Amino acid sequence: MIILGIDPGSRVTGFGLIQIEGRKVKYLHSGAIKFAEGEDFFKRLKTIFDQGLSLAQSCNPDVLALESLIYVKNVSSLSKLAQARGAILSGILHHKEIPVFEYAPNLIKSAVTGFGHSPKESVGKALQLFFGKRDFKTTDESDALAIALCHFLHSGSIQKNTRSLPC
Repeated sequence: MIILGIDPGSRVTGFGLIQIEGRKVKYLHSGAIKFAEGEDFFKRLKTIFDQGLSLAQSCNPDVLALESLIYVKNVSSLSKLAQARGAILSGILHHKEIPVFEYAPNLIKSAVTGFGHSPKESVGKALQLFFGKRDFKTTDESDALAIALCHFLHSGSIQKNTRSLPC
């Protein structure tokens, strides 16, 4: 089973892919979609959709896990985050319908580090202990990988059917 974790954002969207093989979790790929400062918001949404579709087509995930929306004081920021989240979901689900799971930020941190209020740096270090040395270019990338791992740890079932990643 291949799990795609997404940390949605309107400026940076992180993604992380892991593969479940029996009781083992294998790191496959992670990265981030970044945008230049001042780039048109609606152009970013189109790129987020396209990148989500491309990611789904090349890696063909079985499950999508993403961070739930968080409370923010700035309604405009929340609106943009929700639209970016919708764009990436639309792109991925346009390829094929797969189950989607949401996890609260504190649950993700707790699953990966053992403490729900861990700083982002602790999440990255915990992931390196789990998957080996990785050079995460952004915390969005490491957060997305943590989301995928959180899904595995909370899914409660290990799939017997495994396959190799096509990308």
